[in-house]
Amino acid sequence: MTQMYADIILPFPLDTPFTYSIPASLVQSVVPGTRVEVSFRNKVYTGVVVAIHDKAPATYKVKSILSVPDEYPLVDSSQLNLWKWMADYYLCTMGEVFNAAVPAFFKLGSETIITEKPDSTVNDQDLDDKEFLIKEALSLQHELSVQDIRQILGQNTVQPILKRLLTKGVIAIREEIKGGYKPRVVKQLKLGSLYREEEALQAVFETLNKAVKQQHALMVYYQLAPDFQPVNKAMLLRKAAVSPAVIKAMLDKGIFEEVELEVSRILKSDTRKAEKSMLTSPQLEALDSTLKQLQQKEVVLLHGVTGSGKTEIYLELMESIVREGKQVLYLLPEIALTAQIIHRLKERFGAIAGVYHSKFNHSERIEIWQAVKEKKYQVILGARSALLLPFADLGLVIVDEEHDYSFKQQDPAPRYHARDTAIYLARSAGAKTILGTATPSVESYFNARSGKYGYVELTERYAGMQMPDTQLVDMKQRNGKKKELHFTNDLLENIQRAKEQHQQVILFQNRRGYSPYIVCSQCGWSPQCANCDVHMVYHKAKDELRCHYCGFRQDTYHECPACSSTQLLIQGFGTEKVEDELQLQFPDLKIARLDMDAVKTKTGHERIIQDFEEGLVDVLVGTQMVTKGLDFDNVSLVGILSADQLLNFPDFRASERGYQLMMQVSGRAGRKHRQGKVLIQATNTRHPVLQYIIQHDRHAFYAEELEQRKKFLYPPFVRLIQITLKHKFQDRSLNAGYAFVQALGRIAGCEILGPVTPGIARIRGKYRSEILIKATTGALKTIKQKIRSSRKSTLSIKQFQSVEIVVDVDPV
Repeated sequence: MTQMYADIILPFPLDTPFTYSIPASLVQSVVPGTRVEVSFRNKVYTGVVVAIHDKAPATYKVKSILSVPDEYPLVDSSQLNLWKWMADYYLCTMGEVFNAAVPAFFKLGSETIITEKPDSTVNDQDLDDKEFLIKEALSLQHELSVQDIRQILGQNTVQPILKRLLTKGVIAIREEIKGGYKPRVVKQLKLGSLYREEEALQAVFETLNKAVKQQHALMVYYQLAPDFQPVNKAMLLRKAAVSPAVIKAMLDKGIFEEVELEVSRILKSDTRKAEKSMLTSPQLEALDSTLKQLQQKEVVLLHGVTGSGKTEIYLELMESIVREGKQVLYLLPEIALTAQIIHRLKERFGAIAGVYHSKFNHSERIEIWQAVKEKKYQVILGARSALLLPFADLGLVIVDEEHDYSFKQQDPAPRYHARDTAIYLARSAGAKTILGTATPSVESYFNARSGKYGYVELTERYAGMQMPDTQLVDMKQRNGKKKELHFTNDLLENIQRAKEQHQQVILFQNRRGYSPYIVCSQCGWSPQCANCDVHMVYHKAKDELRCHYCGFRQDTYHECPACSSTQLLIQGFGTEKVEDELQLQFPDLKIARLDMDAVKTKTGHERIIQDFEEGLVDVLVGTQMVTKGLDFDNVSLVGILSADQLLNFPDFRASERGYQLMMQVSGRAGRKHRQGKVLIQATNTRHPVLQYIIQHDRHAFYAEELEQRKKFLYPPFVRLIQITLKHKFQDRSLNAGYAFVQALGRIAGCEILGPVTPGIARIRGKYRSEILIKATTGALKTIKQKIRSSRKSTLSIKQFQSVEIVVDVDPV
């Protein structure tokens, strides 16, 4: 029989797969996509098979696959093709994609725990020598891991023996993962079996006359479970307001019995489906146009103004796909958005709708992974990482807020853009893609207007609601003490008016913390991060300084360490300061903050948003989290506190990004019942972007932006690749950059800029140099090949071997 080999990827940044031999006993079990355990550098790791062949590697001694943990392949060929495309396009390795795509559970070395079945009736004479040896070892140690059995038998391949013992009923097998998945178990209480008759229950109530707390706990239990069904222990403790000691005493007396119930970690919902909303005439026209264009185009851009009801159109499209028995992936840029929309999906689709994002723990990810693979979920709502799930039959991908920069993965690799990857995923699955937004990315707008994508426009708000009244407020008009505040008189007066009318307010400041830096008024000293070339940001709540690049923290200064002056000034402002100052102006308003500092847990976004929806919060202060597709009925006023900060940024995308953020947050105003108002505070009120915003002239903005991009050669007219070289010594980083550029040489259709030292030269203790490559579409394949070879040649130079080289395709 011909010896077969498997190419296996491991969850590391290795340039190529490693080849392992397939033991004869595992030939039938090993196919592409199979999860296998292998020895690598004297440790056991889990990898995935990507190819099978009969050619032994010529450069190293081949090792054997140790085991196959699963009965079925972990991933299918379509997922492997997606992983390969991502590795090729984004210039990373398949191991890095594997590491990002698969829950940690599937990447750990698994230990199969073997136990002896106590009711086994097999005679020892019916076992061969190796089977008998395992049975004897189990009678002494009760349980053994696969590794233990390998050592007892002195061989690596033990699965056939274990399979025979399992078939004969000698052993039981359970899979354990060190540090991995365990089912979620909740403790519940039920009434003891002796007290379920009415007379016995009455008697036990009487015996507890002197144990008042126990009697009260029993009464609460009976109110919660009149039919004596199990009640959640934590809920009973909370409802009865008693200590765990009270419940323990009742357990000891046999009044309660404790049971453990295995439950899913995934959000449960009512399986009943809500009534569908009636679509307006503009929505029906947009839906009809979308369906027609999807017949000719793989991708359609749905360009609808804020509040136009794009989500209802998505739901109609999703329902048609679900009726065909296929799956739908609904991507959103922020976890905060999933909290609000998941409830709408659950109402519409019931139990077949699920949610997936990075805030879920490993155990929850496994459950969702399996549910998607087994098609228990037909509708999946998620952030960026959801597109890497193992879809069984994908029919539609919706990328909502497609313009959002959160769709781009930054660190670690793969540095993929979820929008572009979703388009490839849908195309490879024979599915269609909908890109939806009120403010398309310049690239998507260009693709749609040039005919590459379909284009559908919604120009009216739902139910004829007017667009918000948008006004510019000149910050230079502040005078006297008002200059110390970050609110103009117009903004304060409108907040007061909203308060009197019991309306809500959103204030947008795209900078978290209290103050971006503090400075000594005597000598000009300002605290710098120990690891990065940036100012430390002051956070008042904990009276500490933080670096927003590396996370370094330290206590704040109360006197200048350079000149001992106590005159330290707080410069600039962030969301924390806005919240603080606004509370001083309006002491009786309930103010909440939505930013990275305020949201610490998986449900933190949901809690803040729910409080705002329910009217428990009057004013919501936030960073760009408040700009992204949230739908609030009672918001009458939106204030943008510093438009200049958004527009005066040294980046060719500054105008696009500022326009998108301000248009999106403006769209939160007046979505229901009445016209909203937007006040944009700015010093340069004549900025062209601000004029486009107040006139709601989106097409003019994109025309101007495309003209500038074409003139100076930026996307969508070229593709960008940024290469960052990092080292603890600045000269080493810069010289490695020169070596890299020299290795690249001249390439037709490409302009290579750099290396240069960026504005922030050092981050996390490493100095950076950057190279920017502008490439035409025709030159993209060639330049990518050159980048891979130049990376290898640069790192082969002894003095640059410790330089970290990061390649970012389509940076944002």
